[in-house]
Amino acid sequence: MIFSSKKDVFFEQLLTISENVKKSSDFFFHYEIKNVADLKELSSVMKEYESRGDTYIHKLIVALNKTFITPIEREDILQLGVKMDDVLDGLEQCAAYFEMFSLTEIDDFMRKFLEHIHQSTIEITTALQLLSNKKLHDMRKHAIEIKDHESKCDDILRKSIKHLFVVEKDPIKVIQYKEIYEMLEGVADTCQDIANTIESIIMRNA
Repeated sequence: MIFSSKKDVFFEQLLTISENVKKSSDFFFHYEIKNVADLKELSSVMKEYESRGDTYIHKLIVALNKTFITPIEREDILQLGVKMDDVLDGLEQCAAYFEMFSLTEIDDFMRKFLEHIHQSTIEITTALQLLSNKKLHDMRKHAIEIKDHESKCDDILRKSIKHLFVVEKDPIKVIQYKEIYEMLEGVADTCQDIANTIESIIMRNA
């Protein structure tokens, strides 16, 4: 572990990436969809967040390639960045599917998924703020919270699919809703991957 008293460029870059992911999930979670035009705006804004995230990831990779000594394992830095980018990609893809399916009715299951994902991104950002301030031990509770949100999303997936097959008679809607449920649960899984990486960082460096 190589920690200096000053702010580290890699930790600051990771924090910037996490803030962008958190803002995107906040926008998605609170966005009200009333018509097809709203779906287009949602998809467009989420694409902007995703493109910004790609720029941040590129800068992180360039910095890693130019730096011989990093404050923690470079693989951990890259893993955090890439997995956060995967969360953003998943949310952007989900917004695109909403538009593609003309899905103007967001059900309670989708809202619960989005709420847990949003809360996970808040925990991720808080954990990376602690990393930036070299407070590794304090990061663990946030990793645990992320895993708890993912576990709840597992439960929501089971309930949502069971409910879908009971109440929905249109086979097209069954396919569409099931795909979105599974997509959102996949985003929650990626948040858990970030939690696992955080725990690995704590174990190797604290």
